[in-house]
Amino acid sequence: MAASSRSARETKRRIQQMEAKRELRRDQEKRRKRDNLVAAGAGTAAVVLAVVLQLTAFAGNPTEAEYAAAQAGLTEPSASASASATPSAAATNGPNIPSADTAAGKTFTGQLMLNGSPLGVEVDGTKAPQAAAVFKSLSDEGYFNGKTCHRLTTADKFGVLQCGSPKGDGQGDPNYTWGPLENTPADNMYPAGTIAVARTGNNAYGNGTQFFIVYKDTAIPADAAGGYTVVGKVTSGLDVVTNIAATGITPGASDTDGAPKQPVTIDSFSLK
Repeated sequence: MAASSRSARETKRRIQQMEAKRELRRDQEKRRKRDNLVAAGAGTAAVVLAVVLQLTAFAGNPTEAEYAAAQAGLTEPSASASASATPSAAATNGPNIPSADTAAGKTFTGQLMLNGSPLGVEVDGTKAPQAAAVFKSLSDEGYFNGKTCHRLTTADKFGVLQCGSPKGDGQGDPNYTWGPLENTPADNMYPAGTIAVARTGNNAYGNGTQFFIVYKDTAIPADAAGGYTVVGKVTSGLDVVTNIAATGITPGASDTDGAPKQPVTIDSFSLK
């Protein structure tokens, strides 16, 4: 009887241990799902929050301070943008920025080569004359040749490939910034194929040399300065970007925002 009793107690103890392990696994799975809400594509405020935070300082990857500031601005409606976020009406571009007049009313077509694969592109100088002038000038001088696409986002409702950083590290050139914002979507929706200008957060004159290609319909809430200038569109070959996105991103702090696992180089960018 004593042996039987000990056996029963041992069996009960093992069952309790198994139940405890199962409960631990359930808790871990709940936390994992909660932490991956954006990757899972949950249509909640968490998605909007994550999207805005990912787009903070879009001309360069946000610092921890910028990330925290963006989060505070979203969670505290009374928070205001910094003084630099809203340049005065007198803000102008420097002499190194081409005049919008050089592109006004014109449509430029051309080709963007990524890793040897072509994308047909169109740049709209009617809707975004200043942006079109900048990108025509940069392409003519061969600025983009050899530059990389350093950033890829793969969230369910946020799919972009960002390119054109001078050093390929996400940082911009402080001596090459311009504005104003042009042709920003009133509904904050950027359809697949959109080519838009990356900029620093909350700064209408924070555009630079970087741009992003939207490879699936993406919602990008405007910040204190507004939306992002849509300079043109991909007219063919968008599957090149989709295939790059399918390979995923390099493991890092985020599962949905980081360097492309497949390195991406701009072989050439021509407009005529």
